[in-house]
Amino acid sequence: MSALSGVRVLDISQVLAGPYAAMLLADLGADVIKIEAPGHGDHSRQMAPRVADNVSGAYLAVNRNKRGVSVNLKDERGRELVRRLAENADIVIENFRPGVAARLGIDFETLSVANPRLIHCSISGFGQTGPYSARGGFDLVAQGMTGLMSITGEPDGPPVKCGVPITDLTAGLFATYGILAALAARERTGVGQQVDASLFEAGLGLEVWESVEYFHTGVTSRPTGSAHRLGAPYQAFRCADGHFTVGADGDRHWPRFCEVIGRPDLPADPRFATNTERLANLAALVAEIEERTVTRKRDDWLALLEAAGIPAGPIHTVPEALEDPHTRARGMVVDIEHATLGPLKALGPAVKLSDTPASVRTAAPDLGQHTDEVFGELGLGAADLAELRDAKVIA
Repeated sequence: MSALSGVRVLDISQVLAGPYAAMLLADLGADVIKIEAPGHGDHSRQMAPRVADNVSGAYLAVNRNKRGVSVNLKDERGRELVRRLAENADIVIENFRPGVAARLGIDFETLSVANPRLIHCSISGFGQTGPYSARGGFDLVAQGMTGLMSITGEPDGPPVKCGVPITDLTAGLFATYGILAALAARERTGVGQQVDASLFEAGLGLEVWESVEYFHTGVTSRPTGSAHRLGAPYQAFRCADGHFTVGADGDRHWPRFCEVIGRPDLPADPRFATNTERLANLAALVAEIEERTVTRKRDDWLALLEAAGIPAGPIHTVPEALEDPHTRARGMVVDIEHATLGPLKALGPAVKLSDTPASVRTAAPDLGQHTDEVFGELGLGAADLAELRDAKVIA
């Protein structure tokens, strides 16, 4: 039994935030039906990296555990098929610009008439209301407009975006959080509701410390490189063969760290006696620390720091992180079988449930792979499907 066994989801979204949210639900056992346009399908199918001539790694990454249907939403018969699927669905996820779903007749107001229990999630760039609601949703733009880029990078450097599409992925996470809350509420009320998530609000929602700094002190947060804006030392330091990270800002760890690096005098220095002083004199603090850390290699320091109980770690490349024995022990790299490509590797579920665990069962579907299967469940026979295919309503 999976956590979401028996829950059906229609995924009418593409590229990242919506498909990511739907994939998280699929990992938990939901029956997710991915609805794509005939011919080109989800835009991510055309994106890099190419795993094979006609297969995109970007598409594979966020569409596993789904059944794939190809239907033409520009045709009223195609839209009617989707509405019929929605009558027996629990959740619909779409990421059209606000207003498009209503024009297609697959918005919450329309679909909930036939299915009052339906939970309808709309993911957009700026939400369903407000002066920017009609704008498209792009992670880079959202990172800039929410202030994330203004606090990322090195001090006095140019604006830098996060290394991952953080507002896209977080919008998907927040959408999933809203959907699961709506499912819980439906258990009490018997009716569904609209879930409205956006890249813009996802970016703002991550600024928990930066917002309180501004609200209560009037200070505008600035980039701090790898350093923490509220504690020091808590950042990356140079060593003889690169960098490593240390979190020694607490009163317990700070003097112990100084002992390890051979500078037991630093806690008595008035510039570094408290966390407040250390933050105020961060450049001087880093210089004093790195005078010692550059004398030894990373792994030597990490062994000493671990023995002393001080939080520290290497700065891995992505391949190093994926090959790390702890990554593998936690099931974060899994093997999966693709219908045409054969065995592939994928990221495993990031949350572990003891009784109803998430799992990776099937690879992302080929375009329209399950069209006949899914619409056959509506009672359409072979002749009906052939007629719709000849009319280019399905593919």
